[in-house]
Amino acid sequence: MITKQILSCDWGTTSFRLRLVNVHDGEILAEMNEGRGIAAVHNDWLQSNKPENDRVSFYKIILQSYIRKLHGGDLEGVPFIISGMASSSIGIKELSYSKIPFDLSGNSLNSLNILKIASDEECRHNILLVSGLKTNSDVMRGEETMLVGCDFGDNVETLAIFPGTHSKHALVKNKTLIDFKTYMTGEIFDLLANRSILAKSVIKSEDEKFSSVFETGVNEGATCNLLNTSFHVRTKQLFKTLSPEENYHYLSGLVIGTELKEISATNVNIHLVCGQGLMERYRMALQTLMANGKLQCHNADNALIKGHCRLANHFL
Repeated sequence: MITKQILSCDWGTTSFRLRLVNVHDGEILAEMNEGRGIAAVHNDWLQSNKPENDRVSFYKIILQSYIRKLHGGDLEGVPFIISGMASSSIGIKELSYSKIPFDLSGNSLNSLNILKIASDEECRHNILLVSGLKTNSDVMRGEETMLVGCDFGDNVETLAIFPGTHSKHALVKNKTLIDFKTYMTGEIFDLLANRSILAKSVIKSEDEKFSSVFETGVNEGATCNLLNTSFHVRTKQLFKTLSPEENYHYLSGLVIGTELKEISATNVNIHLVCGQGLMERYRMALQTLMANGKLQCHNADNALIKGHCRLANHFL
C-alpha cells in the first residue's frame, strides 16, 4: 500500500511543529506550531506520577489532541513521522543513537534506528519514531532527517551547516555522512548578550544598516580569541565607539565568526540549511570569510518535510 499522506512532526526541546503533507510532492495541506516542546510535556509527565509503562500512552494522547487542532476532518489512518527530541530520554521513547558513517541515499536508510508504534484508541495513527546519530564525541537529533531531505551530488565533498542554538556542521562525501561537530553558537550568544556583564552594552536590533559592524565582528571572531574580543563589546560601549544596537550585531558576528573560523580558509562546497531568520546572517558571514567555495541555501522546513517523505517511502 502506498502512503499518500503523512503527519510530519518535528518535536524539539522547546518547539512543536506538525504538518499534514502529501508524500509525492511534499505539499503542505495543513500546519500548526502551537504545541508544547518535549521539555514541557516531559515535565507534565513527571508531575502525573504515572508508571513508566504509561509513558508512551501519555504522549500519544497529547499527539491525538493536536490532530484536532491541525485539521477538522477525518485523518484516521494517516501515519505520523516524528523526528527531533521525541526519541530522547525526555521524549516518547528513548532510542539509541545510530552510528556514522550514515548513508543518506533512499536505498540505504536501514542503518537508522526507527521505532514503529501501532495505532490504538489513544492515537489512531501509526507512529514512525526516528532516532538521532552519534560520533565518538558528538550527537544530533533532528538534523539527520533534514540531511536526508537535502540533495547532495555524487563524488562531491560537502559541508552542511545547520545554524541554531547548537549549530551542526555535517561533513558529507559521496552522499554519506562521515563526521559532524556541534557549536554552541546560539546559546553562547544568548548567555553573553543577556546574562553576562555585556548585557548592559547590547540592545537587540534587526536593522540591516548595521551589516558592516556584523562583518567586522565576523572577521574578528574568525581571527582572534573570543574570550578577549567579547570584552570589546563592553569597551566599545564605554568608549562610545559603538552604540548598544551596533554592539548587538558586532557580538553576533563575533560568535558566528568563531564558529566558522575552521572553514574560512577552505575551498569547500557548503550547503546552508536553516530558516529565513538566520539564512541571511550566515550567508553574509560565509561570503565575508570565504574567498572560494560554493554556497547553496536550503530552507530547513522544506528539507525536513522532504526527509520525512523519503522516510515514508522507505519505511511505510
